[in-house]
Amino acid sequence: MRKILIVGGGYAGFYTAWKLERRLRRGEAEVTIVDPRPYLTYQPFLPEVVAGSVEARHAGVSLRRHLRRTRVVAGAVTAIDHGHRVVTVRPADGETFELDYDIVVVTAGAVTRKFPVPGIGEQAIGLKHVEEAVAIRDRLLTAFDRAATLPAGPLRARLLTVTFVGGGFSGVEGFGELLSLATALLRRYPEIARDELRFHLVEASGRILPEVTDRPGRWVVRSLEERGARVHLDTQVVSAVGGHVVLSTGEEFDSDLIVWTAGNGANPVVGNHTDLPVDARGYVVVRPDLRVGTDAAPVPDAWAAGDAAAVPDLAVPGRRTVPNAQHAYRQGKRLAGNIVATLRGKEPKEYLHHSLGAIATLGLGRGIFQYRRVVITGPLAWLMHRGYHVLAVPSWERKVRVLAIWLAQALFGRDVLSLASVQHPRDAFVAGGEPPMSSAPAAGPTGHDRTERTAPAPRG
Repeated sequence: MRKILIVGGGYAGFYTAWKLERRLRRGEAEVTIVDPRPYLTYQPFLPEVVAGSVEARHAGVSLRRHLRRTRVVAGAVTAIDHGHRVVTVRPADGETFELDYDIVVVTAGAVTRKFPVPGIGEQAIGLKHVEEAVAIRDRLLTAFDRAATLPAGPLRARLLTVTFVGGGFSGVEGFGELLSLATALLRRYPEIARDELRFHLVEASGRILPEVTDRPGRWVVRSLEERGARVHLDTQVVSAVGGHVVLSTGEEFDSDLIVWTAGNGANPVVGNHTDLPVDARGYVVVRPDLRVGTDAAPVPDAWAAGDAAAVPDLAVPGRRTVPNAQHAYRQGKRLAGNIVATLRGKEPKEYLHHSLGAIATLGLGRGIFQYRRVVITGPLAWLMHRGYHVLAVPSWERKVRVLAIWLAQALFGRDVLSLASVQHPRDAFVAGGEPPMSSAPAAGPTGHDRTERTAPAPRG
């Protein structure tokens, strides 16, 4: 049997394996998928995990539960040697080892793009994984509990100040959902006034949500500002040392919660540790049929898709496909079909997908949708967002679980329970009955980066 190795268990990798299981004849090929995390992260749900509208576990899809004929290897691929048909895998425990293959599928995804801003590495939380979304929610809830017991002053103001860096979909959706949660919390915290909340969204360019046109983008800015937020366009974070945020405009403030969503960068494994062809930005060079290489020089037995690949966009000639779930899902399905076709001596088909539009949630009952010149805002767009994503999340099991949570929320309201102590599970045991104050984030340099100590997981 041919050995098919998939590097990365994100969207593109998961769907490639899932569809291969359904298309391959028994004994035709064996499939292995390698990823540090044992689940696919459904990233469009992360903003709702931040707001508590989706249970954290329901934003992940277990690889072992749903890929029943695929070998799942828990580890990070650190090198791809296609010349010798092997990859190097680093598990969480034990020595690194090699896996051989006949066909490689690179769906390693992208990583959070960072800049050398002082303090960001020590203070900020990303929004690319479920653990980060949970940490952001718990930090806000804990900050409300702490601020409610403090008199007016710098520490109370710091605890009630939130900063998001990056105005793409991930940043704007996470910002809008967290703002919606914070506003709803005020009803349960009479000690805190509405004007004490300070939410800052910082974007280096002159607009947010680049996937929509200028006019809808400006509407989103107005909508957020009407809800009390500050949107800083054409602005950069110069420093965040000790939680003290300094902007390029000269404005300064202390912020207890800083979320970094300033775009994606090439996966370093793909960009630096493979003999496959990559472009100047570190993305795998692929043909329209998702085979690695160019029309003039294809690479045998190598395929790539998702955020790690520079896939030509046949719907918009001269550009590459936008790195989002809409494309990764469909590229995974097409890639599986093309691999099966080549195994059976047939020609692969080119990937072509016309965008279904852009849709974003901005908080409970608020959203925006654009398809060409059609723009829908408000509750209808929010309902469309929920409807689309509950249909798109893999497996009926996950769809039912998510719908059940939404129904419970509609009946009983938001769940405002903070489990920040989960990030420090031994504190209560070590304290031996003392008040568990050590689980609360410090006012100065924080320890919340514990959720980021695991190496970034390649996502497809």
